[in-house]
Amino acid sequence: MYDFAVFWDWMAFAVRWLHVITAIAWIGSSFYFIALDLGLNRDIPGPADGEEWQVHGGGFYHIQKYLVAPERMPEHLTWFKWESYATWLSGAALLMIVYWVGGELYLIDAQKADLALWQGILISAASLTVGWLVYDFLCKSGLGERPTLLMVLLFVLLVAMGWGYNQIFTGRAMMLHLGAFTATIMTANVFFIIMPNQRIVVDDLKNGRTPDPKYGKIAKLRSTHNNYLTLPVVFLMLSNHYPLAFATQYNWIIAALVFLMGVTIRHYFNTRHARGGNPTWTWLVTALLFIAIMWLSTAPMYKPLEEAEAQPLTPFEQRFASADGFEEAHDVVLGRCSMCHAREPVWEGILWAPKGVLLETEADIARNAKQIYLQAGVSHAMPPANVTYMEPEDRDAIIRWVRNAGL
Repeated sequence: MYDFAVFWDWMAFAVRWLHVITAIAWIGSSFYFIALDLGLNRDIPGPADGEEWQVHGGGFYHIQKYLVAPERMPEHLTWFKWESYATWLSGAALLMIVYWVGGELYLIDAQKADLALWQGILISAASLTVGWLVYDFLCKSGLGERPTLLMVLLFVLLVAMGWGYNQIFTGRAMMLHLGAFTATIMTANVFFIIMPNQRIVVDDLKNGRTPDPKYGKIAKLRSTHNNYLTLPVVFLMLSNHYPLAFATQYNWIIAALVFLMGVTIRHYFNTRHARGGNPTWTWLVTALLFIAIMWLSTAPMYKPLEEAEAQPLTPFEQRFASADGFEEAHDVVLGRCSMCHAREPVWEGILWAPKGVLLETEADIARNAKQIYLQAGVSHAMPPANVTYMEPEDRDAIIRWVRNAGL
């Protein structure tokens, strides 16, 4: 029988690959159209709201924008929607694979909240839906006519959600869920607001009616929100590779500052695209925000080793700690891995455990059994360049132990 852990890891890899590909397509088209809209030449006669000449790939492109709609329905109309839908669907699948199926390890932090896995999954799913409902309510209220105040309230909502996630989930899951929370708002904007409004305009054109400009105005507001939220979402999705971002008590504040960085970065490029000047002050603000993030990340991350050893094993950890071969595998990991994967690493040049993975205590090793198996058992990814000279029999010991545990 094919090794299920290997199969599942490749499934996660495939879904992650799909998620990255679709995200590139969505972000690329989104950034392009925002830049195009801001850079249009509007000093032209006629019904068009603006036009732009562009050159790419050896050809010239003449693009015109109509504020509401052209006089008649064009024969060929390209819709940009599946990039958004595919990004969210693949991201949701990845969330389920990593944080729901692997919830014992990655989702619930037992030291923060005494919840069963099913309760954590329910909170995970429900929070994404609730976030959209609150945001949509704010947009449809009178705040829709006050976009700056609306953006401030959206920022407050995101900060509150980051703090709330951090009261329940691991730091890694907090960052990821805040990204998923934001991405859900963005895709829901496309699915529930932007696309339906565009369909109304298209239907009016087909039936000879004059489209109402309010639909374009509403869609533009949501599209602008998506534009400013994109860069923070990318940061949050990448954060699981960097414990300096997620494995600190101030991770939710770091996430809040990342949203502000997204605003300053996009403001710079949006202003340049609109030929509104060169707001270099945004560089300084962005740099200061990043320095603040770096400073916050140096706060104490981990509990002392003595306290960690005193923590009882969870049922999930006990399953691996009691499996045949654990003692031998335990000695291998301590001898070959713990000098880097420690609360105070002793390997020169490493200040924090890579990816926040700790391999010092029995609970540490049992908790990370699957990753040890995949990274140092069936593959030779760890130790890097085999710098600690892990022998083939050492890897065999890890494989036997994990398979005896029934992974």
